[in-house]
Amino acid sequence: MEISTNVFGEFSGNIIQEFTLTNHQRVSLSAITYGAAVTAIQVPDKEGLLQNIVLGYDSLDEYLSYRPFYGATVGRVAGRIDKGRFTLVGKSYQLETNQKGNHLHGGKNSLDTKIWTAETNSSEDEAQLIFTYTSPRNENGYPGTLVVQVTYTLTESNEWRINYKATTDESTLFNPTNHVYFNLSGNPTKPINQHTLALTSNYFGELREDSIPTGNLLPVNGTPFDFLTADTINKGFESAHPQNKLVSGYDHPFVLEHISGKPEATLSDIASGRRVQMFTDRDSVVIYATNTLDGKHSEEGKVMEHFAGITLETQQLPDAINQEAFGNIILHPNEVFRSETTYRFDTML
Repeated sequence: MEISTNVFGEFSGNIIQEFTLTNHQRVSLSAITYGAAVTAIQVPDKEGLLQNIVLGYDSLDEYLSYRPFYGATVGRVAGRIDKGRFTLVGKSYQLETNQKGNHLHGGKNSLDTKIWTAETNSSEDEAQLIFTYTSPRNENGYPGTLVVQVTYTLTESNEWRINYKATTDESTLFNPTNHVYFNLSGNPTKPINQHTLALTSNYFGELREDSIPTGNLLPVNGTPFDFLTADTINKGFESAHPQNKLVSGYDHPFVLEHISGKPEATLSDIASGRRVQMFTDRDSVVIYATNTLDGKHSEEGKVMEHFAGITLETQQLPDAINQEAFGNIILHPNEVFRSETTYRFDTML
């Protein structure tokens, strides 16, 4: 396994480094110390053509100027918290609000905007990039000093494994994700409408008009949210279903059925032959299509259109702290948070 490093830019007097992990199949993963963000994943198609299959920017200035969360580590809490309010251990908290009066993706200056320290590790079978950041008490309104470690591992089996680890000195919330956008065509100007998706999910979370979950988990059966059998993403873009029309596609949590040996999600592109299989220990995945790109963001000098990418954001259900049936996102002192998500890359025969 090979690990290379280059200077990606400078921010607040700090050099931002980009690390690239490359295996013997030529599959590579690049990430920067700003936001612990994945900037590129190079994967061959069915003809062996190597292309980047994730959305990202070429320069640090673009990451600083725009915030679509390309490849970023998101938190402390991914998704939305209703009005930024919650009660923890008998105490009420008010987080900053940064979208429609709600708290989104950890706030304005959350983990995706921080400079992380980085270490590398490699062996014959895998290479690792280990990011660490200490979030001080009251950062964005969260209680407790939180020490976060995110490890990206690239294996010779063409797997990208994400391991999260965190500790706190005071009870707090933690529900991270990686906000990587996939476009398996390798061409960011080509929409992902014809990508096919399969999900081991029987229920999805209903959203209010401000995208906060209502608390209702609706059956996917008979709706454009049914991906128990692989189907094209396009059906949600063209759907008249009120939940699709609300967000012009998908921005919804899907409750995952964990079936031994089976991926929780499979994203495929028939044209290129590329496929991503996702495995996770989290209870849900938020599927989000880039339906709000305004056409001004660019990658490699090309303007990216609507639906240029799709995320598979593994996490506990959004707004879980305010929804009794949505799982636990509380981290107490003397506990260690651990979670793992794996994306496996291959080509279809």
